[in-house]
Amino acid sequence: MKIAIISVSDKGHELANRLKEKLDMDSTIIKCDLYHKNVKEHFPILFYEYDAIIAIMASGILIRSIAPLVESKVTDPAVINIDDNGKFVISTLSGHLGGANELANKVADLIDSTPVITTSTDVNKKLGIDVLAKDLYLRIDNTKEILFFNKAILEGREITFTLNPNRNFDYLFDYLRKVTLEIYVLFSYSSDVDTDEIHVSLDGHEMVLKERKIVAGIGCRRGKECKFIHDGLKKSLDDLKILPSRVNMLTSAEIKKDEKGILELSEKMNIPVRFVEIDKLKLFESCDVAKSEFVYSKFGIYGVCEPSALIMAGFDSKLIYKKTSYDGVTIAIAVSK
Repeated sequence: MKIAIISVSDKGHELANRLKEKLDMDSTIIKCDLYHKNVKEHFPILFYEYDAIIAIMASGILIRSIAPLVESKVTDPAVINIDDNGKFVISTLSGHLGGANELANKVADLIDSTPVITTSTDVNKKLGIDVLAKDLYLRIDNTKEILFFNKAILEGREITFTLNPNRNFDYLFDYLRKVTLEIYVLFSYSSDVDTDEIHVSLDGHEMVLKERKIVAGIGCRRGKECKFIHDGLKKSLDDLKILPSRVNMLTSAEIKKDEKGILELSEKMNIPVRFVEIDKLKLFESCDVAKSEFVYSKFGIYGVCEPSALIMAGFDSKLIYKKTSYDGVTIAIAVSK
């Protein structure tokens, strides 16, 4: 997640700096930038350049600033509002698909404040269909049906998930077992459903949840044992609350194509591994990729795990876990649009 923190007062600016220090330590936060004052100039840019905006200011200023920019729950960034004293963290816009509710809870923990969540499914302890889709990195084909299904869930009605019987959906079953919010689901199976899709239906209403491709990029020192690579990947997936069965691909640079530890990991986890050509890595450009002069001096490329993950996840993919080191192993995770 790429976050912008904007403040208007000196006190708010101090809080913004403290919060940025904490967020920068979080591998799931790809970048965090600070803005101060000039809200009318900044908001039109922040709204389209960041996944989330943390506004430390009075709610009136915030609402007037974003009102002309709001378009859709599908495209709007997450917006949370914090008072200057940091007492309350309010999920203001795009609570589910944008992740404002989750971010509000995260920030509240970091600054020891009270999160304020107002979405009806959450306050009634129900699992919204859009929350499930976001948590499991599923794309919703017909977002207009979200309201119908969430209303049905609020009413305690049973919805049907139709799955392909030849696909491992352990990640879905495990998620539903662990989630503390209520949802009543009947499972059915059909070979007519694509293996990367979950069909949701009730009373003639239908939507398709389609898996976005999750790719784990791996870098490691020569000869690193499978166990250590596995440990690093597991820690990264745990941070994201992603089960290994949800990962679609492992990847690294072609210079690692004979790396025994990576090949063993692919076999052990039953996840395919693909290696990216050096020429592609040399040409790849992204402002979100961390550049390593050490890697460049050895291989002529500025990075392995981040660019490999982004390339294999496809055009317009994004990092959801920045390069993180684990004793000679680096892990980065990207997801397709």
